[in-house]
Amino acid sequence: MDRLDLLMGNTDSLALSKMGFAHLLDNADFVGLVTFSVLAVMSVLVWYYILYNFLRLWSIRSRYQRVMDAFWDAKTPRDAIEDLKDQPMHEPFSKIALDAAFAAEHHSDALGGRMAEALSRHEFIDRALRSGVQREAGKMESGLTMLASVGSTAPFVGLFGTVWGIYHALISIGAQGEATLDVVAGPVGEALIMTCIGLGVAIPSVLAYNYFVRSNKELYARFATFAHDLLDYFATGNRVRGQKYGTKQHLPSTG
Repeated sequence: MDRLDLLMGNTDSLALSKMGFAHLLDNADFVGLVTFSVLAVMSVLVWYYILYNFLRLWSIRSRYQRVMDAFWDAKTPRDAIEDLKDQPMHEPFSKIALDAAFAAEHHSDALGGRMAEALSRHEFIDRALRSGVQREAGKMESGLTMLASVGSTAPFVGLFGTVWGIYHALISIGAQGEATLDVVAGPVGEALIMTCIGLGVAIPSVLAYNYFVRSNKELYARFATFAHDLLDYFATGNRVRGQKYGTKQHLPSTG
């Protein structure tokens, strides 16, 4: 404070001292505290879902190739299913494969019954796979609605805090009858801090939402490819491998 007084004079340094974050909390009224609390809760939720989705995505990406290799390289379907059961609950590829395996087993047990007459093995497994893919895709959407909502509303909440702070600044100016720097700077500076907080909550939320939406699209494509291979395998007993156009063509193989 003394150094500021020497460089800028008592009036300017006093004004700067009123523009800090601590001064904002000490002098905020009920509406200001509620606005700040809402932004604080939004920030906590945003970073929780960012970390949660990032760790889940990292875990899925680091496991999915090993899960599929273990499934296709298993000596028997029973060995493959046992390996799938050992995967974590949040691992989606193993759950989709288990849905197909259980559907195939259930249809085989119902041969000769009304269910087997109503639906072919292919149709029954296809329905189970579609349901499994939709379920796992829905899990990947967890928290994205909240991130989008915070990203679109946090700037306006911060702006509301700014407008409310400027309103109090005008009341203070009117009460003192003068518009000196030490009277105006404090409340206006505090009001601008609320806008900064709102943007500080919204920007990571929007960036995280875009990143997770893009990453999820890549995973959904892998879900669809894996489900297609599973349908071929459990419905026909054969696995149709992908084609590489322009290079050596891979012929369908069994097992």
